[in-house]
Amino acid sequence: MKLGFVSAILADLSLEEVFASAAAQGFGCVEIMCWPVGKAERRYAGVTHIDVADFTASDAARINALSQQYGVAISGLGYYPNPLTADPAERETYVEHIRKVIAASSLLGIGIMNTFIGRNPAKAIEDQWEDFDAVWKPIIAFAEQQMVKVGIENCPMLFSLDEWPGGKNLAISPDVWRKMFERIPSPNFGLNYDPSHLIWQHIDYVRGIHEFGKRFVHVHAKDEKINGDLIYERGIMGLKWHTPKLPGLGSVDWGAFFSALSDVGYDGAVCIEVEDRAYEGSLETRKRALSQSKRFLEPYMY
Repeated sequence: MKLGFVSAILADLSLEEVFASAAAQGFGCVEIMCWPVGKAERRYAGVTHIDVADFTASDAARINALSQQYGVAISGLGYYPNPLTADPAERETYVEHIRKVIAASSLLGIGIMNTFIGRNPAKAIEDQWEDFDAVWKPIIAFAEQQMVKVGIENCPMLFSLDEWPGGKNLAISPDVWRKMFERIPSPNFGLNYDPSHLIWQHIDYVRGIHEFGKRFVHVHAKDEKINGDLIYERGIMGLKWHTPKLPGLGSVDWGAFFSALSDVGYDGAVCIEVEDRAYEGSLETRKRALSQSKRFLEPYMY
């Protein structure tokens, strides 16, 4: 198991500076963000530490040399759009870039690409499987050709009114995961598992590890804090009553979490994902968020 972090929190640093920062803090790996160059569409999006638009073998060699120089591995390449959006042109743009990230992961010899399934928030889950098949079966077939595993993060993407009522990611729960893997049983199709998103859905994240652990491609370490007063005010159908926090500052039982990971034999990357607004004031506070999270999680690693 290697402990790392998601590079989105260091958006203002270059790729080499991200490696240098990771090495200085003793991290073993980093998940590198690969959004298209341009304006971010939401918080923590739009970060481009590797531009895969015209990625070549020489680009891969240069990046692998940096990785070796600093002694920090790349755990996976990340890009998290909504490839099941209702707009066909927008959908195709996202799918095309997902394929480019997969191809770059192959050239780099990483073999892991992390993303979202996507969802039309105005449609029920049961009404989206035809779109799922049309979009994802060709993507996973391409990933197989490239010898890359695709890890789907289990975030509902339901945080703002534009994502209401269904959220913008289909892969939210065990029932959905089973259907995903029944429709696409490929070993190159798996999960990028984050317990924080299960906390606020009242889903047993430890049980999820025991059932789906063999499908884990990658793991995110993020905590979630529940505000009971806001649940009283708004009910569970309202927004903003749960808040992302650093590991140890929310409701995840990290001992039980890592115990379950060891039970299923997971030995891949665990990457800290910082989305805690209390640590966003400056680059130094964001770096401190990483070091604080690292100190908290290291005793659980094996």
